[in-house]
Amino acid sequence: MGLMGFLRNKAGVILTAAMAIAILAFLLGDVVRGGAPFWARHQNRVGEVNGTEIEYPAFSQQVEQAEEMFKQQMGGAVTPQMRTYAVQQVWNQFLSREILRKEIEKIGLTVGSKELNDLVQGPNPSAQIVQAFTDPQTGQFNRGQLSTFISQINTAGNQAMADQWETLLEGVKEERLSSKYGELLSNSVYVTSLEANEEYQERNKLANFKYILLDYASVKDAEAKVTDADFQEYYNEHKNMFRTQEETRAIQYVTVDAKPLAKDSLAVKETINKLKQDLIVAKDDSLFASINSDNKYPFTYMKKGQLSPSLDSVVFNVAAGTTVGPFLSNGAYEIAKVVSTVVGPDSVKASHILLDATAEGGVDKAFAKADSIKGLIQKGDNFAALAVQFSNDPGSKANGGELGTFTRGRMLPEFEKAVFEGKTGDIKVVKTQYGVHIIKIEKQIGTAKYAKVAIIDKVINSGKETLNNAHSKATAFLSAATAQNFAQEAKKLGLEARTASRVTAMDNVLDGTEAPRDLIKWAFEAKKGDISDKVFETETSYILASLVDVQPKGVLSLDAVKKDIEPAVKNKVKAKVLKERFAKALAGASSIDQVAQKVGKSAIHVENVVFANPVIPGVALENAVVGTVFGLQPNKPSKAIEGNTGVYVVQVNGFTNPSAISDINAQKKQMLAAKAQRAWGSIFRALQDKAEIIDNRVKFF
Repeated sequence: MGLMGFLRNKAGVILTAAMAIAILAFLLGDVVRGGAPFWARHQNRVGEVNGTEIEYPAFSQQVEQAEEMFKQQMGGAVTPQMRTYAVQQVWNQFLSREILRKEIEKIGLTVGSKELNDLVQGPNPSAQIVQAFTDPQTGQFNRGQLSTFISQINTAGNQAMADQWETLLEGVKEERLSSKYGELLSNSVYVTSLEANEEYQERNKLANFKYILLDYASVKDAEAKVTDADFQEYYNEHKNMFRTQEETRAIQYVTVDAKPLAKDSLAVKETINKLKQDLIVAKDDSLFASINSDNKYPFTYMKKGQLSPSLDSVVFNVAAGTTVGPFLSNGAYEIAKVVSTVVGPDSVKASHILLDATAEGGVDKAFAKADSIKGLIQKGDNFAALAVQFSNDPGSKANGGELGTFTRGRMLPEFEKAVFEGKTGDIKVVKTQYGVHIIKIEKQIGTAKYAKVAIIDKVINSGKETLNNAHSKATAFLSAATAQNFAQEAKKLGLEARTASRVTAMDNVLDGTEAPRDLIKWAFEAKKGDISDKVFETETSYILASLVDVQPKGVLSLDAVKKDIEPAVKNKVKAKVLKERFAKALAGASSIDQVAQKVGKSAIHVENVVFANPVIPGVALENAVVGTVFGLQPNKPSKAIEGNTGVYVVQVNGFTNPSAISDINAQKKQMLAAKAQRAWGSIFRALQDKAEIIDNRVKFF
């Protein structure tokens, strides 16, 4: 029996007979109550919101499903960026669901089965459904693909596909519940007539005024010494600006470039030229391309605009059997063999009746039945009624067998060949892996030249020598660097040490530069002052790092933001100098022109400025300045006003009041729409601020 089992079985004896070791009994009591010691609890916890946990297996499964969805939409393999998006999407869904769950339960909101079905297959499907079934080639929502997917779930017995669909449906329901909740909140917002009149005035009352600007650049740094007290004062006044929702860390790092050199490019070009000679004589073009290409391209009919620009410009102008290239495209050399060409429709609208060959007693019997059904259709029987009666595709039979409109590359090859090479009105009988289909070509749309192309590309990667040289440089730096001399040692090797100030746990970049996830993980496990004991790798570089600061969730410290606020603090100090200059000039002055003369400037005249758009023409956005203008009496110079660009003095010449508002209800309606739109975001942020959130994703991803 293992230790845990022994403790569970003997816990009562231990707790009654071992009172002399009370501390141990306390710890063991935790085992008895929870089934695992406190130090082992939550080790698989990815996160927690308001007491509800999500553990790694469940979270990881949802991430994999999201990755698969991205993969289907974008094509190709799952990239680190796609994985990051997937993790963030699943986390956001978890946050949203748990933050809103209690609020939604309080008021009894639900999504009924009819409502859910409408969100999936109705005239206005959910945004998540549209996103999941948008054709990446056309950018259009593909109802046929949706119907096919639903059909495959019901017939293929693929559990992974079924789980993926269930997750998508849960997301659709959650999105709808959130939308309902948001609509309730938005409908609680209102606008008064007083607010509508005020808004109208702010957008239509015109101010004509003069201003003098003494800009901050006119004061030399030596004339405005910045002290610690100045930093502290600015920090205290703007604390709310420095609040963060999660812990951040400052990472000092050095990047050693390992990008391919000209000799690496030449080597790849030689390789692709050899492959071209082999592709010319290859017997199985698609297999040869699949084996030898770095990126696997679909072997299907393509039309102009679907290939890289270089291939696109030649493929449709050469005869079948021609091999073209190599061309340099997006960091890779590519060649292509045009296997066949055809002129045909861009898309097809079709319906089908699917027969299960096994249920019919074999393929031959299924074909015989299909031919009988085809005969009935050709004699005038209703296709939709026959689909409802005979089709084994639940995803389409309810709609009379309709598959919608689809482009090339969306259906199985045998099915696609039948509908794109046939003509409108044809009834075709075709066998696929799903059974025997009776297909009706409802409509063929558009026409273009298509080419079936076997494509091979070779990505230009850094050669062994290039990588070795860069790695040696990185290793030399790693051997010499410490947290104290990090920047100096980098400089000796001709490298530059940079600092990414506020990196979050789920970032995958450092100041816009790609960063491997293991570097970020290291930084969130390290202590302040630690230097990495390994070289981190990306596809084109080696990175070395040192953790220089840890900034907890909440209001950042002055030290953490000091570098960021330094320009603003300098301007604040310069403003004091400029205000003193204006104070002397304003003494005894009765007009802005007199003030201008004293400071050696000209007063600039401005017309038609409105409160709602506080821009000084040709200068900058100046809220404080324009706000002051609308509170002044005409023909009197103002006091000095601290702005974004410098310090101002203004004098109003006069205001032009607008005519009375013509339709206050229209004004209120417009304002209400804007308010309602903002309300939902503000309320969710408030709920998020109040929520107890634990985010451990960095331990797992």
